Amino acid sequence: MLDDKALKKKYFIEFAKEPSKYYPNGMADLGFVRRKCMSCGRAFWSVKARSACGDSACCGGYSFIGNSPAKHKMTYPEVWKKFSELLQKQGYTPIKRYPVTARWRTDLHFVEASIDDFIPYVISGEVKPPANPLVIPQTCLRFNDIDNVGITGAHYTCFVMIGQHRFEQPKDYRMNDYFLHLMKWFTDGLGLPKEEIILHEDVWAGSGNFGPCVEFFSGGLELANQVYMQFRQTETGYEDLKLKVLDMGLGQERNAWFSHGTVNSYETTFPTVMTHLKSITGIQVNEDIIKKFLPYASMLNIDETEDMDKAWKKVAEKTGYDAKLLRENVMPLAALYSIAEHTRTLLVAINDGTLPSNVGGGYNLRLILRRAFSLSRKYGWDIDFAKLCELHADYLKEIYPELQEAIGSIDDILAYEKEKYDSTKEKSREIVSKLRNVDTNKLIELYDSHGIPPEDVKEVMPNIVIPENFYLLVADRHRRTEKKEKMKIEFDAAPTELLYYKDNNAREFTATVLKIRDNWVVLDRTVFYPEGGGQQNDLGAINAIPVEDVQKFGTVVAHKMSGIPFKEGDTVKGVIDAKRRERLMHHHSAVHIVNGLARRVLGSHLWQAGALKTPEKATIDLTHYKIPSHEQLDEIEKMANDAVKRNIQTHKHVIERTEAEKRFGMRIYQGPAIPAKELRIVEIPEVDTEACGGTHVDNTGTIRRIIITKAEKIQDGVVRLTLVAGEAAKEYEEKMASLAREAESILETKDIVAGTEQLFNEWKRARKEYEEKAASLAQSIEVKSVDVLDAERKSLMAITRTGGSYVLFGTKDKSIVASGGNASEIMKFALNLTGGNGGGSGTFAQGTYENTPDELALEKIRKRMKDG
Repeated sequence: MLDDKALKKKYFIEFAKEPSKYYPNGMADLGFVRRKCMSCGRAFWSVKARSACGDSACCGGYSFIGNSPAKHKMTYPEVWKKFSELLQKQGYTPIKRYPVTARWRTDLHFVEASIDDFIPYVISGEVKPPANPLVIPQTCLRFNDIDNVGITGAHYTCFVMIGQHRFEQPKDYRMNDYFLHLMKWFTDGLGLPKEEIILHEDVWAGSGNFGPCVEFFSGGLELANQVYMQFRQTETGYEDLKLKVLDMGLGQERNAWFSHGTVNSYETTFPTVMTHLKSITGIQVNEDIIKKFLPYASMLNIDETEDMDKAWKKVAEKTGYDAKLLRENVMPLAALYSIAEHTRTLLVAINDGTLPSNVGGGYNLRLILRRAFSLSRKYGWDIDFAKLCELHADYLKEIYPELQEAIGSIDDILAYEKEKYDSTKEKSREIVSKLRNVDTNKLIELYDSHGIPPEDVKEVMPNIVIPENFYLLVADRHRRTEKKEKMKIEFDAAPTELLYYKDNNAREFTATVLKIRDNWVVLDRTVFYPEGGGQQNDLGAINAIPVEDVQKFGTVVAHKMSGIPFKEGDTVKGVIDAKRRERLMHHHSAVHIVNGLARRVLGSHLWQAGALKTPEKATIDLTHYKIPSHEQLDEIEKMANDAVKRNIQTHKHVIERTEAEKRFGMRIYQGPAIPAKELRIVEIPEVDTEACGGTHVDNTGTIRRIIITKAEKIQDGVVRLTLVAGEAAKEYEEKMASLAREAESILETKDIVAGTEQLFNEWKRARKEYEEKAASLAQSIEVKSVDVLDAERKSLMAITRTGGSYVLFGTKDKSIVASGGNASEIMKFALNLTGGNGGGSGTFAQGTYENTPDELALEKIRKRMKDG
């Protein structure tokens, strides 16, 4: 079997042999003639005779700049408005964009193309599309072009791919019709003469599926790509897909740019932001140089250029300007464009539930934010980044009104990130100053481990070379994620009837045994809830034999048991643990209540990132940048208990997927998307509405009490709230009361606060005395930067607090402590010599060694510290 690259190469040749069979006949019907490019050799179609295809590399750059052949000029929002209106007349239904955070995918952090909205469930035929056919203005995030942003005039980390999609049975697939539908956009929408349109033959392939595609060019710019995904690779060749797909992507940024013929796409994509930035920075550029440069900007695409210095010289020759002068004029403006572009990406991603962080998709968000901070500092600009986000949201409100919701949170989030960035800046100089040799790998390591951008390294070490594609190299490390797959067992059995949905109060039932496999029993019906959605499974018994575990495999619920006394076909009686079920229901409904109300207190950027419901407690992980304050937690808890007191009726109903999205919006997907034609919606009116398969109370009043017991940051950009509800809340209050009585006894006072404060002050005095003694010890003996001392860990740590870089070994407890720049790396080096283990980060590390180092080992460590 061929990989996708080889598949595309093979069928690019095969399809070219019979173009009338594999490509739309509408091309010839409209007067287009098939030709061959004398430069790249590819097949293309045009009305006018020409020797070169439509690619800028072959036809000499962008000819539409300053002279667009489009009769109809459109603003950025107008492109979607007019496109959707035109396609709607041809039977397509416009739908709202999906969140850019791809919660339903196991292999992507972010949506990268409009078709991603419908993978895997729709294109596999498992789930109906929200409309068929449809068009969608899908925001997409890709981080493989970070270094191109601002330079080429056409690259983005966040862009809108307007999708034209159909999902049809082979007998209903009409490739030629779809081509003509899109052609109307170019001829009627943009007002392009056919003579100005060049069509390229190509092939798309992905995951073993493939099909021909047509790329639409004009003036050297690709405006759209229409993929006819029809085939699946087999051992002997290929076969028709059971569901054939139309996957067309049209660049909204490029079409707005093309219609105006401006110098680059950034000016037409975010005009209000660019006007503001130029005003506050007072940037001065040579307009003549920029105008001559931009038609050739695509030649500086890092993905396609091996020698950037050579590429700059080539562009300089074409413009007639010196390469150095060209860079001096282009780079400040490119920095301004990058800042404008990056802030729009952040606005969309934060609104859709991903925050800048050091993990997952958030890593790349922090990467571009810090790049923007760095560019701003480099050129001495004082920029309010939150203001830029506000301008973006206001300009886009006609097509994306939901982005307005994020504005309330953006200021705090970006201020928090700026504070972290500035603190990194303060310590980076110390770390870098101790280094000697810094190559590309070291630059990436410094950014990955310490958050130090290469520009900061260059300030200390002016002679280092920063790769032109540095941010691409870093982003590639963090692009994809793999999620853990659940255990899978296949049962040849009919779908299990889920009685826990039909009768919320059912605790006993009778059923027929359908299958027994190993220790797993499948019944035709069950009241046992299987583990899912973060909720632990029910326990109980079947025919008095304990049920140890319950899992759902596809449409079948399986019960794990030991010593099964019955056989397939028998009728059995099941009983669940009623108290456990009640506690799980209380905690699950409480999580929904807290989730919905926390968003009101903390901001619209809040999405659920995970949850766990057990009989003892529940946790909910939320996308938030810092631990909520006590006041915020108190407010969330108060609002949650107000909802409990109002005894709100919980609505649990099954709705067709498309109807659920229309009625309640995409917020219903707080976890992974559910692969079903119908969704079970749990609605707590005016509080929270989610797609959820868990068990819930009928009325919030039965929960009685919700207490948030803990808030913690579990990773960058995610905080965890721990809560108890119902009987568990009552037990928690009793436990706290008991602890309070015990504390009163220990402190010998009824005033626990005053007693605790007195105890804390006594501890501080004792610690200060100890540190003074340790400092005195350090002064009484001559401590070298690398030394072995007759001391324990605490004394070594006290010495390092006096400042400076140390690697100290304490013989009393075999401890090792390192401080200063690159402390963790020095620690690893030292332990390689002595044996042992330890670790740390930044400027401090500690551990335990096995063999006391001799003078030779100490000298090696000193040399390593000197070399950095």
